[in-house]
Amino acid sequence: MATAEERTKRMIHTAGCIIIGDEVLGGKTVDTNSAYLAKFCFKLSMNLKRVEVIGDDEAEIVEAARRMSDNYDFVVTSGGIGPTHDDITYQSIANAFGLKLVEHEESLQRMIKLSKPHPSQPNFKWDEPSPALEAKKRMIRLPIDTTRDQKDQVLLVDESLWVPISVVNGNIHILPGVPRLFEKLLEGLKPRLVPRLTDPEGKGVYRMLFSTPMAESAIATYLTELAAQVEPKGIKVGSYPRWGKKRNSVTLVGRNKELMEQIAPEVARNVQGFRVEREDEADESDDPDEG
Repeated sequence: MATAEERTKRMIHTAGCIIIGDEVLGGKTVDTNSAYLAKFCFKLSMNLKRVEVIGDDEAEIVEAARRMSDNYDFVVTSGGIGPTHDDITYQSIANAFGLKLVEHEESLQRMIKLSKPHPSQPNFKWDEPSPALEAKKRMIRLPIDTTRDQKDQVLLVDESLWVPISVVNGNIHILPGVPRLFEKLLEGLKPRLVPRLTDPEGKGVYRMLFSTPMAESAIATYLTELAAQVEPKGIKVGSYPRWGKKRNSVTLVGRNKELMEQIAPEVARNVQGFRVEREDEADESDDPDEG
């Protein structure tokens, strides 16, 4: 079993994502953070292996955090770190690894400096105890292993934000659910991840896209045979229906660009299609009024 220190420093190959929030499971909020993370991981050649959506339930958070930390090199959670009673992510993940919540002074000072007064709290003061102050401080009481250096456990990655990234057990990165903050903090984290990547910036991963007029069932046999031939060589074959459109998509994803270029004409021919840059690129040519 790897230690937290080892998880902090080892190379990153795989990733996992935990989306936390009853509002996502109830349909009130549409999750976009996992999609953003998927693109982020692809660009950096991290293999995102799993995305889970769970509720604001401590037992669920504890189980998922432990399992993901054990199974993947880089884990991101989204949601559940606000000031209200149902924001239980920090406490739950602390309990998962036997940690205490510690008030992070630098995050507090940044919060004081960068937060703007809310119109509904005209008399709020940072130096006077109040329920509102207590609620705000919930957001900077973080799971801390007091036997380890805090610099690897609390990351402040954007000068314009007070929100910290809490890193637990060396590889769980706790981010807010607000998409604007999630995306900005994830991008701010990138420079810290790049030295631990085998292929930073995804320079060795390629996606080749084909547009086809054929139904998935019509090309299924060929794609199955193709996958059996090329997946052992690191190339994945994908087939994606586009409901309501006349053309579907086939993809090749892999590092062996030479082999992908070599088989591209054969793929295009067998799916009766052609290569495109975007999957909707050929839609205009399907319009009967065009041409």
